[in-house]
Amino acid sequence: MYWGKVLMLWVLSPVFIVLVFLSLGSPQAGMALQGPCRAFLLEGCRALAEQGDADAQFNLGVRYANGRGVPEDDGEAVRWFRLAAEQGDAFAQATLGVMYDNGEGVPQDYTEAVRWYRMAAEQGYADAQSNLGVRYANGEGVPEDDAEAVRWYRMAAEQGLSAAQFNLGLMYAGGEGVVQDDARAYLWLNLASAASQGDARARTAEARDRVAANLSPADRAAAQRLATQCQASGFKDCGEPE
Repeated sequence: MYWGKVLMLWVLSPVFIVLVFLSLGSPQAGMALQGPCRAFLLEGCRALAEQGDADAQFNLGVRYANGRGVPEDDGEAVRWFRLAAEQGDAFAQATLGVMYDNGEGVPQDYTEAVRWYRMAAEQGYADAQSNLGVRYANGEGVPEDDAEAVRWYRMAAEQGLSAAQFNLGLMYAGGEGVVQDDARAYLWLNLASAASQGDARARTAEARDRVAANLSPADRAAAQRLATQCQASGFKDCGEPE
């Protein structure tokens, strides 16, 4: 095995949650401190949260995690995230998983992180799917299971999440949980590189180029065509197993 598991855990501290809303284009993006939860309407947000509104509960948690309009308090952030998560809000569930993963506001607990990631992942939330894949790949909070890691990475990768595309590419490159396949590794690493920025782009490009060195020019061109097809189809036609 020449790759090993150099896996990107798509876990962002809640201090960056507002930026996540702006950059990831998730189904929950519309909840980013809108309506009564805007900066100048804190009390309206709190009133809604206390009435049980899950969006307001989540956004109030974001405020406490960031210290935005309130004293920064991870424990209080967790309390509000949990209230929203228990109502089935996928982003709140994934964020609560992050808090357990990082030990912010709660003792670090991978098993509990996995529990919340799974709830969000089963609702189709790509970031949670990718994080759950990392936990399976590393055997943290669950028994190590590369095939299960690949399954979750693939779900998130097919939603366009670059971290999951990177991890899926590494699994193909190393033959972990899948049959080793440099062409498919190149496909996913190429897509991840195209979607990444800064240091992440440099890292994904380096991994892609290492894989490319194992391919003939014809195989590399074929993998590039498949990557173009995959991206054009919204990651629905990537030649992955059903």
